[in-house]
Amino acid sequence: MTTLTSASGIVSLLDEQQTDLQVYALQKLNSLVNVFWAEVSDSVEKIEILYEDTNFPQRELAALVTSKIYYYLGELDDSLTFALGAGQSFDLSEKSEYVETIISKCIDKYILLRTSKEDAVIDPRLQAIVERMFQRCVDDEEYEQAVGIAMESRRLDVVKAIVEKGPANKLLSYVLDVCMTLVQNLEFRNQVLRLLVTLYQGLKEPDYVSVSQCLVHLNDPSTCAEMLQSLVKKGEELMAYQISFDLEENATQEFLSKVSKALQEEPTSGTEDTNMTSVDSPYKKMRSILSGVESIRLHLEFLYRNNHTDLMILKATKTALEPRNSIFHSAVTFANAFMHAGTTSDEFLRQNLEWLSRATNWSKFSATAALGVIHKGQLEQSMNLLAPYLPQEGAASTSAYSEGGSLYALGLINANHGSDILGYLKNALRDATGEVIQHGACLGLGVAGMATADEGIYNELKSTLFSDSAVAGEAAGLAMGLIMLGTASSEAIEEMLQYAHETQHEKIIRGLAIGISLIMYGREEQADPLIKQLLDDKDPVLRYGGIYTIAMAYSGTGNNKAIRRLLHVAVSDVNDDVRRAAVTALGFILLRNPQQVPRIVQLLSESYNPHVRYGASLALGISCAGTGYLDALELLEPMAKDPVDFVRQGALIAQAMILVQQTENTNPKVSGVRKEYEKIIAEKHEDPMSKFGATLAQGIIDAGGRNVTISLVSRSGHANMPAIVGMAVFTQFWYWHPLTHMLSLAFTPTAIIGLNKNLQTPRFEFISNTKASLFAYPPALKPPSATVVEKVATAVLSTTAKAKARAKKSEKEKGDQMDIDKEPATSVKEEKKDEQKEERKGKKKKEDNFSVLENMARVMPAQLKHISFKEDSRYVPVKKGVVGGIIMLIDKKPGEEEDLIEPSALSGADAAGSGSVEEEAPPFEPFEYSFED
Repeated sequence: MTTLTSASGIVSLLDEQQTDLQVYALQKLNSLVNVFWAEVSDSVEKIEILYEDTNFPQRELAALVTSKIYYYLGELDDSLTFALGAGQSFDLSEKSEYVETIISKCIDKYILLRTSKEDAVIDPRLQAIVERMFQRCVDDEEYEQAVGIAMESRRLDVVKAIVEKGPANKLLSYVLDVCMTLVQNLEFRNQVLRLLVTLYQGLKEPDYVSVSQCLVHLNDPSTCAEMLQSLVKKGEELMAYQISFDLEENATQEFLSKVSKALQEEPTSGTEDTNMTSVDSPYKKMRSILSGVESIRLHLEFLYRNNHTDLMILKATKTALEPRNSIFHSAVTFANAFMHAGTTSDEFLRQNLEWLSRATNWSKFSATAALGVIHKGQLEQSMNLLAPYLPQEGAASTSAYSEGGSLYALGLINANHGSDILGYLKNALRDATGEVIQHGACLGLGVAGMATADEGIYNELKSTLFSDSAVAGEAAGLAMGLIMLGTASSEAIEEMLQYAHETQHEKIIRGLAIGISLIMYGREEQADPLIKQLLDDKDPVLRYGGIYTIAMAYSGTGNNKAIRRLLHVAVSDVNDDVRRAAVTALGFILLRNPQQVPRIVQLLSESYNPHVRYGASLALGISCAGTGYLDALELLEPMAKDPVDFVRQGALIAQAMILVQQTENTNPKVSGVRKEYEKIIAEKHEDPMSKFGATLAQGIIDAGGRNVTISLVSRSGHANMPAIVGMAVFTQFWYWHPLTHMLSLAFTPTAIIGLNKNLQTPRFEFISNTKASLFAYPPALKPPSATVVEKVATAVLSTTAKAKARAKKSEKEKGDQMDIDKEPATSVKEEKKDEQKEERKGKKKKEDNFSVLENMARVMPAQLKHISFKEDSRYVPVKKGVVGGIIMLIDKKPGEEEDLIEPSALSGADAAGSGSVEEEAPPFEPFEYSFED
């Protein structure tokens, strides 16, 4: 067979008058065009004429050949046009580069037309190719690919059809994931979520947990309440309780209160319903769960029981830092608050009362507010705990800073669950005379009343703002944003923006700027007009607010438009604060894609501008918090040694955020970073800003007694609103140190807490299928060796002394030298010690590949996938898949008596007096005993 070297003979057949010869030529060219396209392209017009001839029998074939010629010429638009004309001749199943490219071009054009705001007319031929593409995906069982195209082209009918044809559960979770991470249009996302609710409910075993997730995103509390009621009526109370716990973790106060109210309105007529509203009815339990009382109680118990704070770290830091310097005093206060967050242990403070009393002015304010972080969650006892510090009615103020700090602390204890104390704080703000107490009351109201949209509180804050006090006004502006969080209230924004333009106080403008950004939390495109208005403002503080509005409106969306806008501002704005904020905000946008952030900020981290470098470090810390992500840590290493002090501070804090709850076994950089903190704090000539950063970092890396992580996305994939808001306000510590405490809102306890139907914690065991050392607590620091003198620690018995004297005498008599071994018994002892060490080493090598954990144990996020329940376990989770946090348990032996874990967390009154559990007496000093006959 001879190899064809030219297509000229076949091309010449196109000039023949006989149709059969022309068809034959086209058939041959169709198979040869990939080789001879350069030669054939000279005759493309002849082939086009054949396509345009309505009487030609193989028009589609002519279109296909023309399409291929234009494809090889690089004219993809023309190629697509003729491919559409090829109809059925264009074979979608053909595995060639040409077909794949044209299909891709088809889909891109189809998506563009479907998503354009104008009602674009779609070519039916284009529609036909896309429809065939969907069918091909279904035939090849490439369901996820088809769903992806359908989602991008907004074809919900196709999504529904494919889910019904394929493996429903797997596809639904894929659709939910794509919907929350890739769909960037809020309106369409809500349509997808509505469809998902219908599809989840239509499964043989409806997935109520996922339905509840969708309803939270849709902000539909009434449907949520109906679902909970139907579960109770079906006798599935455990699932109803589990969903209530999930809702409490993910939804806003306003959403939860509406669900709770709908449950309260359950009709009480009839025997069954009357029973339902009795003391221990499921509805009462659900309302208790939704109010946050149950989860806060359980987390408080967990943090109290498992507190592994190493006080030696705090003591060493306090000793190394000059207490007369207020910045160092505050730093240790913050570190102690973070380390003991939620544990109720104020042991360090009680041991250092004299040091604590040196706090003055705003340091005193921060020190008092720290109690709110330490006792976070003690809702019932919050007033009793802070009674000595709170403003007394009718009594003269003893210390405005202490009183203001205590009102802020009251808000922190009741953060995001403040229904019981909002009235008290509102009155305290109204009665306050000094701006310091007003400042504390405003911050307390904002934190406790997050997202309540309470008009009364908002108006009270507004009147404080209008007094035009710089200190009180800053907190009032911020608190107004916290109260109206996520409401997008145009009235509130207009009032706040107008006052920001009128006032002369930069502090007030900054408070309002951040407040405005919080009002637009989660609003995505709805915030665009406001963002444009703020970014075009000539006041740099309001442009700074515009950046945070982008961060809050698009947090966790990964929105490309938002990222481009931030990167543009980061390199173009004339104000350093705005540029720093723009880079920091990238961390909020990319919460769900932490692995992308190091790549995006790599060049920014090497910027000549230190503010941009600082922003890059915080962006890494925010997005990669708790992940131990090595790429991020490698970028931070040079910044931790940066010549500019505040860049070092930012890098040190970011390292701690990323390494929180990491161990040396899970991350090789942990020990080096911890040693670096100690070194910076101990170094006399180190800059105060770096020391402040290192001290804060020590508190963050060991937060909550080493039992919490920083999690801005919840286990179910929701954006964790209190955590994101807390982190955003925390970043304002650059201007105002008391806002540092806001980071405690981002602390998430890492536990598995199993509950029975009565919301009690039974004893049971489960398996962690990894070595115990992998996720173990770090070992406690040992006291400095200089204080331990071996000779003092060794007790010499009288018999030993006599034996030594006899030995000495015999040595002299023998005339031997004196440098012989004086204690032969010791060498034997050392040998035994060495043997024991070897044995211990051997045991370490043989460590089991699993460990048994008990209810209320610490289980870190990375550990969750290794958790399994024993086959013979009495209790199994009601929720399927990877479980963590608070889980409802099905009791397989309901008739038998349960072994319950009794609560051990102290009541508020006890906690105020005694702090943590009394320590055991220290062991005896070591001594040696040698016995001789």
